[in-house]
Amino acid sequence: MSDSHAALGAYLRARRDALTPEDAGLRADARRRVRGLRRQEVAGMAGISPDYYLRLEQGRDHQPSPQVLLALGRALQLDADATVYLFRLAGQTVPPGRTDQCPPAGSDSAEDVLDSVTVLLDQWTVAPAYVVDRNQDVLAVNPLGRAFIPLSLRPGANMVEAIVDAALAAGDDRRDYWERAVRAAVASLRYHAEPDDPRLQLLVAALSSRSRAFREVWASHEARPQRRGVALVQIEPFGYIPFRWQTFEVPGGGQYLTTFFGDPASPAAAAIAYLQAKLGVDRALAAADGDDPTPEELIEEDPLPRP
Repeated sequence: MSDSHAALGAYLRARRDALTPEDAGLRADARRRVRGLRRQEVAGMAGISPDYYLRLEQGRDHQPSPQVLLALGRALQLDADATVYLFRLAGQTVPPGRTDQCPPAGSDSAEDVLDSVTVLLDQWTVAPAYVVDRNQDVLAVNPLGRAFIPLSLRPGANMVEAIVDAALAAGDDRRDYWERAVRAAVASLRYHAEPDDPRLQLLVAALSSRSRAFREVWASHEARPQRRGVALVQIEPFGYIPFRWQTFEVPGGGQYLTTFFGDPASPAAAAIAYLQAKLGVDRALAAADGDDPTPEELIEEDPLPRP
């Protein structure tokens, strides 16, 4: 028996021992002689045979399927983090999106995670940033992000839809740039989203009817995440400037944070400093008039040109 198989078996036994019949919705029995649940009970709740479950605990099964591991996670009431650990012990990774169906780690729900991220973004004043979900629906944008991102994104908007609209409106000199952006955004959407999600199906239907580029990329089944890169953004009075960007997955929420930045002393860094200063001046002038506007109102009063 390999060390990894022994570790998987030991983990399953420990989690089984930690659950009481009441935890699993079973009737308590004063005559029970085992601590926690019986193997047969876990196997039944997971929909597998007791013999197969015994082989897993004894480290004699080498390749449990992802479906079996997810079923065991549900039977043992593992949260998202524990499910990831279970898969790691089995030498596998959780299929995308499946930990969203697990109990949240600790006491954090997806709403709790988003609330924390939103507070973080509001205090994140040195870089434009936004957060999207698996369908690329915008969940939060910090004030600098609203001033920076040339797509007029607000919470509730969709990043792929905004990019498709920008591509449709682009002149011939920028069409190639935006079509590449559409290809990357659509591939990321397919990679992260759940195929059976009604929200995804509605989004695909709507964008397919409007954009040939979207239809072609979606039909190609390209699927890859966007993790880092360089984007050209028009910032007046500087013109088009290349900004580096990085996307991070927010643990526990099926959410993705993207931030833009520039190397020290670069035109990108100077442009961000300019936008910071401009937002500060606008706020100070508004406060002097006795009316403190929201970041959205500031942007609407002085919108940045779109590429």
